[in-house]
Amino acid sequence: MKQALIVWGGWDGHQPQQVAALLGDALKEEGFNVEISDTLDSFSDEDKLASVDLIVPVWTMGKITPEQLKPLLYAVKVGGTGIAGCHGGMGDSFRNETEFQYMVGGQWVAHPGNDGVTYEVRIKDLNQPLTQGIGDFTVVSEQYYMHVDPGNQVHAVTYFGDVEMPVVWTKMYGSGKVYYNSLGHQANIVAMPETLELMRRGMVWAAR
Repeated sequence: MKQALIVWGGWDGHQPQQVAALLGDALKEEGFNVEISDTLDSFSDEDKLASVDLIVPVWTMGKITPEQLKPLLYAVKVGGTGIAGCHGGMGDSFRNETEFQYMVGGQWVAHPGNDGVTYEVRIKDLNQPLTQGIGDFTVVSEQYYMHVDPGNQVHAVTYFGDVEMPVVWTKMYGSGKVYYNSLGHQANIVAMPETLELMRRGMVWAAR
């Protein structure tokens, strides 16, 4: 049985506890043993991180100490533990920690219009296992404009005028697989069938 660690906290406006529960339930349905924690000290336990196949951070903003961050980065980069997350819970965590942002492959910059913007998410490759059978869909939520790593493999996009902006991507960080989805402002957006299915597939893919 694969092991997953979900760590939630940070800015409460993103409903991290509820999002963690939704993602935890999805992983349990996939046969994972899931531990849910509300402290970044979980990242300080090197033995724990070495034993898990997947880490799911749900922690917008906040600060992380070197004693918490270094074992997390090591577990993914060297140990091959997968990491997957969504929205600000992984794409706007620990704003001063550029190595974390490099691992993720992007960092939130702005959400013009704030919450309530209606926009389209377009799937880039309908034959890719992470997106197969999921068509383009409409979201009414925050639309994330992000700084992104040009080396990311992009699976879904949105548009700011003529600018194509990645929504879902994958990458490697050393030995570890990284999955990110910019959707998920609050639990109701994570619970959308398209978002939840994308997250389910992405988390399973990222797991060691």
